[in-house]
Amino acid sequence: MNILAICGSLRAASLNAMLIRALCKLASDDIRINTYAGMAALPLFNPDLDLTPPASVVELKTQIRASDVVLIASPEYAHGITGVMKNALDWTVSSDVFVNKPVIVLNTSPRATHADAALREILSVMSAHIMEGASIKVPVVGAGLDEDGIVSDQIIATSLRIALIAARAEWKLYQNRLDSGH
Repeated sequence: MNILAICGSLRAASLNAMLIRALCKLASDDIRINTYAGMAALPLFNPDLDLTPPASVVELKTQIRASDVVLIASPEYAHGITGVMKNALDWTVSSDVFVNKPVIVLNTSPRATHADAALREILSVMSAHIMEGASIKVPVVGAGLDEDGIVSDQIIATSLRIALIAARAEWKLYQNRLDSGH
């Protein structure tokens, strides 16, 4: 299974980016996680450019299409998703890249309920398939953990491994349903 991981933060010390890097270390050999590195290169969304999008937008859509699953880890700012995350999603609205795309939503703060709900709503409107069994809250905020700390924390690491196992199982079931026309 190929997962494209998208971090909704540009911050160098982002907990969401640390979580994604830790997840890469915890993934089994049959799960490949590629981290999207072009978030900062995306220009502000402009529908006038939809017919001839910038190369960075084409690359984002190409990577989403090529993935089996998209994983999004994004912080909450002022009770909403980050501007960079919303901007990236806006660039994909006029395409079908998220239609029936399995998506995992990770939340690093149990208190960040508004952004989590908003992100899920946006993805649902875009016809993405949110993988509920793999979409978890990971209590990293305030824990003082870096990516190695996340990997070595038995409770968090186990939760992340279980989420990946659930993602693989749900992805296989979902693919079978799509293949059979249901």
